[in-house]
Amino acid sequence: MTSPRTPQTPATPVTPRTPGTTPAVLPYEDTEVVPEHLCRLVLLDDNEHTYDYVIEMLGAVFGYGAEKAFALARLVDTQGRVTLMTAARADCEAKQSQVHAYGADPRISTSKGSMTAIVEDAGTAPA
Repeated sequence: MTSPRTPQTPATPVTPRTPGTTPAVLPYEDTEVVPEHLCRLVLLDDNEHTYDYVIEMLGAVFGYGAEKAFALARLVDTQGRVTLMTAARADCEAKQSQVHAYGADPRISTSKGSMTAIVEDAGTAPA
């Protein structure tokens, strides 16, 4: 309880208004957040690259450890394709460029270039 001499102040300041006026109405702002469209980067199988190449490339480009890289190499070998990442198109395209720049497999004389990776819509094609 306060003493009779201490005036009580309001918890929040009150802004005086001119009588007969109403506060300004702020326009409605659309604040809905639209999630960014996702794509996936898919590595395609071929016969010009060894498991060792795929494991090394995945480690260098994605930072994957040997166990995860081997599992992905096995999937691309047995299923013909494997999803390496799902992200915004720009992020997938940046990693795609790194995969394509990795070069040929020195262990196979017929290997002429890097493996192929494609970027596809994450909502339409199978993983």
